[in-house]
Amino acid sequence: MTSAMLPTAAAVAPSAIDLRRAIHRHPEIGWDEVATTKRVAEYLSAAGLEPIVRGDGMGLSVDIGGTPTVGFRADLDALPIQEETELPFRSLNPGVMHACGHDVHSAIAAGVAVSWHRLAEAGEVDGGIRCFFQPAEERIPGGAQQMREEGITNGLDSVIAYHVDPSLPAGKFGLRTGPITGASDRLTVTLHGPGGHTSRPHQTVDLVYVAARIITDLPVLVRQDIDPRHTAALVFGHIEGSSKVENVIPTHVTVGGTIRLFELDVWRRLPETIEKLIHHLVAPYGATAKVDYIQGSPPVVNDAGVIAAAADAIGRTMGAEAVADTHQSLGSEDFSWFLEDLPGALVRLGSAVDGRNVDLHSATFDVDEACIEAGIAGGVAILDSLRTTS
Repeated sequence: MTSAMLPTAAAVAPSAIDLRRAIHRHPEIGWDEVATTKRVAEYLSAAGLEPIVRGDGMGLSVDIGGTPTVGFRADLDALPIQEETELPFRSLNPGVMHACGHDVHSAIAAGVAVSWHRLAEAGEVDGGIRCFFQPAEERIPGGAQQMREEGITNGLDSVIAYHVDPSLPAGKFGLRTGPITGASDRLTVTLHGPGGHTSRPHQTVDLVYVAARIITDLPVLVRQDIDPRHTAALVFGHIEGSSKVENVIPTHVTVGGTIRLFELDVWRRLPETIEKLIHHLVAPYGATAKVDYIQGSPPVVNDAGVIAAAADAIGRTMGAEAVADTHQSLGSEDFSWFLEDLPGALVRLGSAVDGRNVDLHSATFDVDEACIEAGIAGGVAILDSLRTTS
């Protein structure tokens, strides 16, 4: 661990903050990040690096030093939210903003690349790293699956990523071994029946009642099907029928919701389980059901060895007080796809704004930009530790 890491991060941070603000001012939603990709590529090129942009112009990667053995992943996309902050660099794109910190993640990853380049040229670090920037983290299917299929982690021994955390102060790094974020799948059930008059429900199939049974009974049946020590949160957020009046039993009703859980083995078998349970639920009432189950991303399961290396690197570089325990969240993160192939970890990066209660995916979301310098320094330290221990 070199003493030059902190001053190098401090020197790079101002330009990384400028990059963050430029990305924030011109946000793009998933699978539309052409300008954002170009902006990051220009920043890296100006520092003497040679980024490679994906063929569709969305997403990029850059190798620094020798043959890369460790990786740092960032995400590029914004959310379809109208920004309500008063920041001087607030979004100029109506209805789109960086409300999940991906602008910060990208700026930090670019800063890590430039810092590693400077340290390598000065002989302070050796070996290679890869920083890569994926499109469409917020979409299903997302950019992680695409870049994984393209082989972005080929040759790497481990990979890390950040997610800003507005519950931690800037300069803190939240670490946790094992599941840290949940899988998030989408379920839509479309029920069909002959319809009829509400005065004669015995002569038809009362689809509203059947839908109600699915909404109330299915979450219980799913929980009974898995180990009670595990979590599976099935919550419905949508119900709609073909009838718009009170005295008509509809011919079709659609219900939709999400399923969130931490256990990888349960996630793999859940689609088949849920479809079977739904058909068993509706059969006694004479309804038919079409089940559309869309698997999102698996849970992020942090590798114990990577977390140990991260804790050691941050503690030695930034002090033991910079390391904090962190919570599990049922929010999803498609970084998990990369962990199907190699060990890695998602690190929570403190970004709390003093005196303000801001949350992810909020129209007023913001960060303490001090987290960018801390994130660059911590990222370089973790990668160096992983490179020397892998």
